[in-house]
Amino acid sequence: MYDFDMIVIGSGPSGRRAAVQSAKIGKSVLVIEKGRRVGGVSVHTGTIPSKTLRETVLNLSGWRERGFYGRSYRVKQDIGAGDLMARLHKTLDHEVDVLEHQFARNAVKTARGEARFLDPHTIEVAGEGGEIETVTGAHVLIACGTRPFRPDYVPFNGMSVFDSDEIVDLPKLPRSLAVIGAGVIGVEYATIFSALDVAVTLIEPRATFLDFIDKELIDEFVHELRDRNVALRLGAAVTSIGLDPDERPVCKLADGRTVQSDMLLFAAGRVGATDRLNLDAAGLAVDHRGRIAVEPKTLQTAVPHIYAAGDVIGFPSLASTSMEQGRVAACHAFGLEPPPPPEFFPYGIYSVPEMSTVGMSEEEVRRREIPYECGIARFRETSRGHIMGLNNGMMKMIFSVKTRRLLGVHIVGEGATELIHIGQAVLNLKGTIDYFIENTFNYPTLAEAYKIAGLDAWNRLPRV
Repeated sequence: MYDFDMIVIGSGPSGRRAAVQSAKIGKSVLVIEKGRRVGGVSVHTGTIPSKTLRETVLNLSGWRERGFYGRSYRVKQDIGAGDLMARLHKTLDHEVDVLEHQFARNAVKTARGEARFLDPHTIEVAGEGGEIETVTGAHVLIACGTRPFRPDYVPFNGMSVFDSDEIVDLPKLPRSLAVIGAGVIGVEYATIFSALDVAVTLIEPRATFLDFIDKELIDEFVHELRDRNVALRLGAAVTSIGLDPDERPVCKLADGRTVQSDMLLFAAGRVGATDRLNLDAAGLAVDHRGRIAVEPKTLQTAVPHIYAAGDVIGFPSLASTSMEQGRVAACHAFGLEPPPPPEFFPYGIYSVPEMSTVGMSEEEVRRREIPYECGIARFRETSRGHIMGLNNGMMKMIFSVKTRRLLGVHIVGEGATELIHIGQAVLNLKGTIDYFIENTFNYPTLAEAYKIAGLDAWNRLPRV
């Protein structure tokens, strides 16, 4: 009856995982990608580019060695935009090559063009040259992702005012940068540029930011930002954005202050890239941010054979969770019952320093009225920390007083996004503080912080 068993709109993390999963069980699959190359936002303007830029900056700036050699130390004295772009393009080429090979060996077909629903099972694909192809699918997964929110009052020009997709192609490095929006994207880019000794001002209308992260971790993070002269303008809404005669952005804030900088990054949210899908023809609607509502366990939309996954469905909008959502949607579409997802998954924020968290924050434990105790470890307390020249970085672990079980792990500092997986495993396996006390960790490693924090908490727990 249909041309394909599964049609996937978008080739980002959720789209590629759904396509490959469907192909693995013998289904015919078509992936529609409107970009010139597969990979979606994650590969071309989002996850991979921002993390590649971060790694390049840390390497060329000598950031990781400054604990030994001083703040003026640099591997390369004059770092330009071209230095950042060279590594970025090489990484993206590799990512695309790997993905294209993955599709080829699993017999996943691809079509380049813009998708548009004609009815719930029929999709029109419009190519760049004006050619039109119509395909039908028994099942459809919408994995089109998001694009930056671009309000009319922001004078985007691609030279001094950028959104979060454009910033990866910046023409030159600024001497000063204003970032509007202290969400994950804004914080990551603000700290990456700060590591290049760019004067950064981070503007956020709310009095707090990254509220899903443990407050003590944020306090530690803010302390380090202030130590690096990152200016924080919290609780200050932007009333207007203009350009001076030299095309430099000028932001006026509600509290009367003005922020003038060489460049401006507007990173205050993203919207679902659904406006050109003609979702009405499929019987679907979106919210004010262009996002599609789904049934959380199956990823089904209001139309049962149409699924949606990834950033287009909203929180948590992580590449890691998007991949799993794509797999779950494909399994459900073809009658496979995937195992229930683990209770806890980690968040990773690739700022400088990076942050990662899994499980409950101290604020959440308090709201649930669970008797608890915390253990803290500073990276400078580990031999590995001394070897690396780390002056900052901490791990916080939360344990139940009643059951001694681990409730949450929160890390800020070098290697946080890698270290978190030890805590994730113990947490999902319902492990207790005894694991950290009794087990041996490689020496010298930053993972020793688990034992230090565990012992710190054990000293505070009431004796049985």
